[in-house]
Amino acid sequence: MQRFSIALVVLIFSSLSLQAQRPSPFDAWDKDKNGKVSIEEMPEPIRKNFKFVDRDEDGFISREEDEAFRSRSGMGKAKKKDQGKSQDVTAIRDIDYAGKGNPIQALDLFLPKGHGEDSEPLPLIVFIHGGGWANGDKASGGNRLSEWVKEGKFAAASINYRLSGEAQWPAQIHDCKAAIRWLRANADGHGIDPDRIGVWGSSAGGHLVAMLGVTGDVGELDGEVGNHVGISSEVTCVVNFYGPSELLTMSEHPGKFDHDAPGSPESRLVGGPLQENPDIAKNASPIHWVSGADQPSLIVHGTKDEVVPYPQSVDLEKALEEAGVPTIFLSVEGGGHGRGFGPTVQEAVVEFLNHHLLGEAMTLEDKTVAAGE
Repeated sequence: MQRFSIALVVLIFSSLSLQAQRPSPFDAWDKDKNGKVSIEEMPEPIRKNFKFVDRDEDGFISREEDEAFRSRSGMGKAKKKDQGKSQDVTAIRDIDYAGKGNPIQALDLFLPKGHGEDSEPLPLIVFIHGGGWANGDKASGGNRLSEWVKEGKFAAASINYRLSGEAQWPAQIHDCKAAIRWLRANADGHGIDPDRIGVWGSSAGGHLVAMLGVTGDVGELDGEVGNHVGISSEVTCVVNFYGPSELLTMSEHPGKFDHDAPGSPESRLVGGPLQENPDIAKNASPIHWVSGADQPSLIVHGTKDEVVPYPQSVDLEKALEEAGVPTIFLSVEGGGHGRGFGPTVQEAVVEFLNHHLLGEAMTLEDKTVAAGE
């Protein structure tokens, strides 16, 4: 029996050793050997999973993100748990806010169960996904906002917008504004307060919510998407997670990318090499539009962000405050691109949105917190 046990242990460790030596699919996908995988490099049948692996929404999968996804356990249980939560939320998916039948120009609306046009109007939180303006999906917003809706204090929406592979700037902000107009125009029918709309986004989504916050009175960026042109696309407040604010200065700081390269997310957004298209780049930069008429903002950024340089948010906060716009800046010391954000960040978002959308008191102020705190 002892001899059999030893043999079994050897067999188990041999199996584990072989598994450890087996090359990861990541290495085969990383065709240019730059340590990251784009959606184009992935096998086509599994590209639908890209958004679930790209946790920091920078438009690439790192080796760490790949390993984390593969080692994640209890996913079946989590799915069942989410299904239980959904019983408290009514989801109206794939609403065509542009009226053109383009599946990309769609939003998902989430309401507390039983809430409707005869209910007391609720404030609305709108989430805009990241992904370098080239990837990402509104599904990430629905996952993030379900707990907010369950409490019965908010309605929520998550929107898709045309990505840079389909259309260049200003298509993205035109879509976001069209989605806000649709939600405002249809607010009464869903028990939503059209005068209390907060927007929240991360990375490229942070950039787009920042743009919404600073261009509510800029008619030239309204666009003509949708059937509600002429209705206001103004928002009440902005939660900006590490969004770019000044595209032409992004490469002034070291990081993972050369933002000025022809194939960078920023260059793809503006339709050509960034520095060769300065007028479009300025038009797409929130800092260019800052004025005293802008909406209050909460900005959150990690000091070690290697995708969107931390100074992008430092400069935006300075511009907003100089214009007299109420702004809270939360720096995450040692935090990366969407990494290291602990409970303090979540508490800040709750306090900020509760203040501006529910009228609750707020003691929040600028501060620096350690990663994970």
